[in-house]
Amino acid sequence: MQMNVLEAVGALAGAVSVYLSARENIWNWPIAIVNLAVYVIVFEHTGLYSDMGLQVVFLVLSVYGWYAWLHGGGNQREFTVRHASSRDWFDAAVVAFAFWAILARNTAGLPGVAMPYLDSGLATVSLVAQWMMTRKMLENWILWILVDLVYIPVYVYKGLPLTAALYAVFLALASLGLHAWWRSYRVVRVAELTSGTGR
Repeated sequence: MQMNVLEAVGALAGAVSVYLSARENIWNWPIAIVNLAVYVIVFEHTGLYSDMGLQVVFLVLSVYGWYAWLHGGGNQREFTVRHASSRDWFDAAVVAFAFWAILARNTAGLPGVAMPYLDSGLATVSLVAQWMMTRKMLENWILWILVDLVYIPVYVYKGLPLTAALYAVFLALASLGLHAWWRSYRVVRVAELTSGTGR
């Protein structure tokens, strides 16, 4: 019963956080921290150790994202939505492959582990998506859509129906986020071209 209550609290905080992210609202970060702290406990209880570790990394990234959205742009201004560059994708792919290989290998032998290679892969793609979100890269939403499509049946299989339902909500919110950020990107791009600062 206590785990069900924790899952419900985490699910609610997660849904609110993603909704606020889609709207580029800075309050998504502190609410995300609540969501992540709760899911550290939930995933430890269900043997999804890669996901559990991922929540800890996300906590660090959320603190960074909170700061970066306020002060991380050029000349200490807020970030604006942009496309990921070829270099961004290359760096992310190299780090992600190494992270996945190490994480899968180190969790595969743990007692009670569930689907270590799939779990590690989903955790890795989620990590890349979260990093992209901290830098306001539009493509973060595409990665979230892809992982949500896989996470939903995984959580159903693991007996976490509320979390599966949450990820269905995440899927819908990620689609809305992609649309909203694309619109924001176009506004910024038009402003850059009008002012002569765009390329």
